[in-house]
Amino acid sequence: MRLFVALYPPPGAVAHLGAQVARLRVGAAAAAGTNVRLADPANAHVTLAFLGDVDADRLVAVESALGLAAEWFRDGRQAAPRLRLAGGGRFGRGRFTVLWVDLRGEVQPVQVLARLIRSRLRHGRLPYDEKPFRPHLTIARPADRMSPADVAADVTTLDAYEGPQWSAGEMVLVRSHPGPRPTYDRLAAWPL
Repeated sequence: MRLFVALYPPPGAVAHLGAQVARLRVGAAAAAGTNVRLADPANAHVTLAFLGDVDADRLVAVESALGLAAEWFRDGRQAAPRLRLAGGGRFGRGRFTVLWVDLRGEVQPVQVLARLIRSRLRHGRLPYDEKPFRPHLTIARPADRMSPADVAADVTTLDAYEGPQWSAGEMVLVRSHPGPRPTYDRLAAWPL
């Protein structure tokens, strides 16, 4: 099964971002019928760790590792961070273009949590993507279906975006089902 660990912004923050995305060129392209692969608001999340394919018999070990990482919040050493979606940018170019919005506010505890998750996964000899952690929320994957100038204009517009503040209340273990319309199953959650 394909797994990742995520923070989910509350519906109000996602709706606020959705209104901003509708005003972007990528939003206009989607409204005109171009397949820019807008992210489904119901699945909007910030990935803390991507595990990739994990055998089902290792699920208990994954949940144990994540529970240990979440203890940092539960034992009172750290309050749930106050965050907001703001700013943004682009990963990749051409057919690999991805538009995203940044995570701001009390991001340092989120970075520590991501390191703790990876540490606990490594200790349990569980897989995870070792790319540097860059907390963000994907908006769209327009690839090369938008001009570079339109993508650059959206990145410039996102620079001024600032969504409402919210508290990260839980981290979630998610199973993803990739495809043209990916779906996600929440398998377990831990309060922060």
